[in-house]
Amino acid sequence: MKKIVKPNKSDWNEILKRPTQSVSDIEEIVNSIFKEVQADGDTVIKKYTAQFDKVTLDSILVTEAEIENASNSVSDALKQAINLAKSNIEKFHAAQKTSKVEVETMPGVACWQEKRPIQKVGLYIPGGTAPLFSTILMLAIPAKLAGCKEIVLCSPPDKNGDINPAILYAAQLCGVTQVFKVGGIQAIAGMTFGTESIPKVYKIFGPGNQYVTVAKQLATKYGVAIDMPAGPSELLVVADDSANAAFVASDLLSQAEHGVDSQVILVSTSEKVIDAVEREIESQIQQLPRKEIARKAIGNSRLILVKNDQEALELINEYGPEHFIVCVENEEYYLENIQNAGSVFIGNYTPESAGDYASGTNHTLPTNGYAKQYSGVNLNSFMKSMTFQKISEKGIQGIGTAIELMAEAEGLQAHKNAVTLRLKSLK
Repeated sequence: MKKIVKPNKSDWNEILKRPTQSVSDIEEIVNSIFKEVQADGDTVIKKYTAQFDKVTLDSILVTEAEIENASNSVSDALKQAINLAKSNIEKFHAAQKTSKVEVETMPGVACWQEKRPIQKVGLYIPGGTAPLFSTILMLAIPAKLAGCKEIVLCSPPDKNGDINPAILYAAQLCGVTQVFKVGGIQAIAGMTFGTESIPKVYKIFGPGNQYVTVAKQLATKYGVAIDMPAGPSELLVVADDSANAAFVASDLLSQAEHGVDSQVILVSTSEKVIDAVEREIESQIQQLPRKEIARKAIGNSRLILVKNDQEALELINEYGPEHFIVCVENEEYYLENIQNAGSVFIGNYTPESAGDYASGTNHTLPTNGYAKQYSGVNLNSFMKSMTFQKISEKGIQGIGTAIELMAEAEGLQAHKNAVTLRLKSLK
């Protein structure tokens, strides 16, 4: 990891750059595949599945028999772990339900807000080097709690044309209605336009590589909403002498092993801590099965020594990390003043892995600095708020003149007339 000692604020933008390509670098191929899928549906989906996933499929829909066989092949121990995680995630997301908000803004003018589920949602689950079945729990559980009627899942097949058994087990456990063997740009395009097999959805959720991220952003041009621009994983740890260097290193490596374009950062006021963590990273990385991936991600990463807690916090808010671990004695200072982070993990015994899997919070979080304006996925992500109002005779008499004056001032006579007619009818 590159070590940076007390950088000038003018250098922060350069220091905190993510290892991501610009949208323009990959937009052309995404646009091309979208247009093909829009025109020719399943035929194009299968063409790109053969090209990118190296498998030719007769059907992209996963059958009930495949789901049953896959579920039977998942060990009882893993099923128990998945069910424990499911229970915690359900508890946390069910607690996010809110009741109807009602208020009488003035006598006879009743306004209220209710939430309704998004009827059709699409979930994208990466496969590849790490089949993220845990992401199904994070997306399908709140979708089901929200009341979504159609929950469509797309995930890339392996070279045998199969989807990881744990993905299929989690999908059926959490109420996914259909699963398709399709990944990458073509999966997002399929859910955007609909094909002979894949239903068109109203909102797409889930992480992916930079191509998937750009594809999701393009989907919004065709009237499909997305959760957020979620790209390569990232983690920032702030640590002082109270932190356990081995723990900190393990957390940094846990994100580094996600992919070669992941990024991890340690910020500290203690050079002693930075040196200790650097040694631990070098020791621990040797034991990792995915050490080559982790090493490349570590090449994108930083060890940053800062002057004090105030400077550390300012730098962290500027970066806006997806995951933020606080391992300092003065943790309250950071907790009270952090403004930009997807999810926060506090203390030596709160690994980021807990949020990834089983504590109950959601791990689908904004990356690439989007924590400055986006929330992570939550129950409300699968719902939309609708407002209602009912005005009585007394109410229209009380509010009507104000509406008439405002409408006339804006030059909208028909708006004024809609009120004037009602007021005249009550005289």
